[in-house]
Amino acid sequence: MGSSDSPRAPHPVRDLGDGIMMPLLGFGTWQIPRGREAEQSVSWALEAGYRHIDTATVYRNERSVGDALRQSGVPRDEVFVTTKWLPMRPNPARELDRSLTRLGLDYVDLYLIHWPMPGLDRRGWHRLEALHGQGLARAIGVSNFGVDRLTRLLAEAEHPPAVNQVQFSPVHYRRRLLDYCTRHGIAVEAYSPLDRGRALADPTIVAIAKRQGRQPAQVMLRWAIQRGLSVIPKSTHRERIRANAAVFDFTLSDADMAALDALDVSDGSGTAR
Repeated sequence: MGSSDSPRAPHPVRDLGDGIMMPLLGFGTWQIPRGREAEQSVSWALEAGYRHIDTATVYRNERSVGDALRQSGVPRDEVFVTTKWLPMRPNPARELDRSLTRLGLDYVDLYLIHWPMPGLDRRGWHRLEALHGQGLARAIGVSNFGVDRLTRLLAEAEHPPAVNQVQFSPVHYRRRLLDYCTRHGIAVEAYSPLDRGRALADPTIVAIAKRQGRQPAQVMLRWAIQRGLSVIPKSTHRERIRANAAVFDFTLSDADMAALDALDVSDGSGTAR
């Protein structure tokens, strides 16, 4: 297997406009329990060179993420922090204020509508635009939006979403959604880029990893990066966190990419979970 040491050079970034750079490699915190486990995992990620941390109100670990950020000694302006508005709570300004208090921050780098809700998308988006204008969220975006909802949102938006965060991996290769977002300048960010571990034993992925001298997880992450996505893998194990960062010093061939593309079992639409 390839080395699990993470690169010390800065990770590549995606330009979201207005001088906002989002590292392509992020650390996800979904299902990491608040308290010591979340704090330790985020600390290990920062130690390994991650400079992009993703959390959400519904994860209930924002306070632990903030504690890890403060204790790391990494300057605030060197870490890209994302959190998400729970849309059934009607006041995103109040919810962001609460998130900022839990995180111990003055602003977040990216604030997302966590999932679409009928009748709320347009009103909620205009409220996020106001938060962006106030500097409380440097960039705003959505999560779990498919093409149809994005189309309706873009028709109403003064400031289009910078990011759409969706489940995306070789087995959930949402071509239509990726093509649409690319055409409209929306960065696609992959959550569950390792398919929650279920695809790591797939024979195709294992064979490519063996040929590359890499781990299956590294192959899946590299596939997403070469498809132009940012990724937010999650782990609570220090060595896996480090290994997941070592994806910028190798390249998958066209044949490898095609073989991974063929694993897709999605309908390509990007429908929200």
